[in-house]
This record gives sequence, structure tokens and C-alpha cells, in this order.
Amino acid sequence: MNPESSDSEAADRGIVNGLEGDDWVERYARSHQHAMNRACHMVGIPMIALSVLLAGVLFFIPGFWPVPVSLFLVGWMLQFIGHAFEGKPPEFFQDWRFLFVGLRWWFSKLRR
Repeated sequence: MNPESSDSEAADRGIVNGLEGDDWVERYARSHQHAMNRACHMVGIPMIALSVLLAGVLFFIPGFWPVPVSLFLVGWMLQFIGHAFEGKPPEFFQDWRFLFVGLRWWFSKLRR
């Protein structure tokens, strides 16, 4: 990054604290090396994402709440089970913004 570039130029390029989008995913991937951790994340991440999407349905279908709540809880349990195999804490313990990187990592794995 050019030291003379402004913060707005960095924001236009998607740079946050010196990391570009792919750098965030790469750093996330480094803490997800164990096969069991990756498997848990490949299942758990979409469960969490789907639960968030389905939460909007709660306003229209009474009694539907167990579905998104269950998806959310099981998805997070899988994340922490995976990190137990990895032997490392989740990246978001260091930087909360990694909560938003997991889904991008998941999509990058699907494209391979």
C-alpha cells in the first residue's frame, strides 16, 4: 500500500487495517488447517447464515422460532468443536471482524 494514499483510497480498495479482502480470508484459512475443523466449518457456517436469513420468517410464521434457533446453536457448536480439534481459538477472539470472514472463506472453498 502506498504510504501517501489516503484512508478513503484504502477504503475504496477494500483495505481494513492494512488487510485486503483476500488477506482476511487467507489469515482465516491459516487458523483452519485441521481437516475436522474445516469439515465442521463447512457445515456450521451455512447453518448460521441460514439461521440469520430465516430469522426474518419469525414475523410471519408463529411457532417457527425453533428452526432458526436450532440452526444457529448447532452451527456455533460445530464451530467450537472444530476449533477443539484445531487446538486454536477462533480468529474472532482476536478481532471481531473475523465473524464476517467465515462466510467468505466458505464460498472460496466451494469455488475450488
